[in-house]
Amino acid sequence: MVKCREIIERLEKLSPKNYACDWDNVGLLVGRKEKEVHKVMVALDASCEVVKAAVEAKVDLLVTHHPMIFSGMKQINEDSFTGEKILTLAENGICYYAMHTNFDAVGGMAQLAAGEDYLSLTDTSPIEEGEEAGVGMGRYGKLPKPMTAEQVAVYVKEKFELPFVMVYQAKNQRGKVFDRIAVMPGSGKSDKKLVAKNGYELYLTGDFGHHDGLDAMDMGLTVIDATHYGLEHIFVAFIRQYLENTCQGVQVVASDATCPVQVL
Repeated sequence: MVKCREIIERLEKLSPKNYACDWDNVGLLVGRKEKEVHKVMVALDASCEVVKAAVEAKVDLLVTHHPMIFSGMKQINEDSFTGEKILTLAENGICYYAMHTNFDAVGGMAQLAAGEDYLSLTDTSPIEEGEEAGVGMGRYGKLPKPMTAEQVAVYVKEKFELPFVMVYQAKNQRGKVFDRIAVMPGSGKSDKKLVAKNGYELYLTGDFGHHDGLDAMDMGLTVIDATHYGLEHIFVAFIRQYLENTCQGVQVVASDATCPVQVL
């Protein structure tokens, strides 16, 4: 018999809550710590599709990367998407836990994306360095071999199993060969000035958009936008394996939700 609080202890040993950003909302967001957990579902987002799947799968705990609840709520009812999802989880006895920027900073996303299972970067260091050495969001690193942006894009699609990425690059930079890269899983446009200031010319991230892409090109950056989902869906397989290894007797399943963006 495993209690919800015991699984939380395992998750917070990997990525302690104190590493989360002040604006973030991580931890047990719905449910009771003493709930007995026999089955866990892991997902990137607690979308309506995922919550419905969790109910149908009769799970006791849903673990996601992105928190479903970010800001304060004065009412929890069916009049809002978030309220409806909270009610659905509670009515079906499903606890809900989110690990977001704490996982980004330590034990997870950035070092996982840069590591041997994905980008295989060497000489890595955080983009946003924390108080402890090696802890922080994003990673700078050396590519496995010199490549053009087009070659890196193909490499990223292959390693992260993505159908597409988007590239922002000035015409006079096309064909340029890069040996280093900055990587920020999720949304990284706010760090573009820092990346450029630190001498990196190739930036892999998500959620960039037209105007930030143009600004980045003006700074001399080439940006590969893999979408917010693209570099972060690796959370699901990683946490599933982690819980299977650390929580004996608990069944752990992965959500089958896929990238919400399609190019038609």
